[in-house]
Amino acid sequence: MTPVPHRQRVVPTAAWIIAGVVAAVLFAIFAYAVSRKHAWSHEERALIAILVPALAAGYIALIGYVYGDAKRRGMRHVMWTLLAIFLLNGVGIILYFIVREPLLGYCSKCGSAVNHGYAFCPRCGSSVQPCCPACHRVIQGPWSHCAWCGAKVA
Repeated sequence: MTPVPHRQRVVPTAAWIIAGVVAAVLFAIFAYAVSRKHAWSHEERALIAILVPALAAGYIALIGYVYGDAKRRGMRHVMWTLLAIFLLNGVGIILYFIVREPLLGYCSKCGSAVNHGYAFCPRCGSSVQPCCPACHRVIQGPWSHCAWCGAKVA
């Protein structure tokens, strides 16, 4: 029987808690500040008091997603989280989505995480993807010859 890897939530629970606390605090601050401003209508006051905290909470949840997804993909999750925080206007988050690596695969024999380009599991040595019999590099499915060494693929 093939072992099944443990599935976890991508956004950590701590990020949801921080986003909720920030949203509640910002809502209280903006509701008080906007109520003191009499130049706006009631609809404008309510929109500002709800929209700003919701956007801040969404941004914090997105930073939590970058952390969890980078960790899930085997990338440097702390570095990407710091870039998402300190590169303002969402530039760090957009950059992460552009250069992120593919998801890790799992070995069908031992269940350990395996990078996408590996032909063999580094833990147990079983074959993960089809490979060239001569040079042992990963080959694509329909190839009749290896692109690196030219050997005929069965």
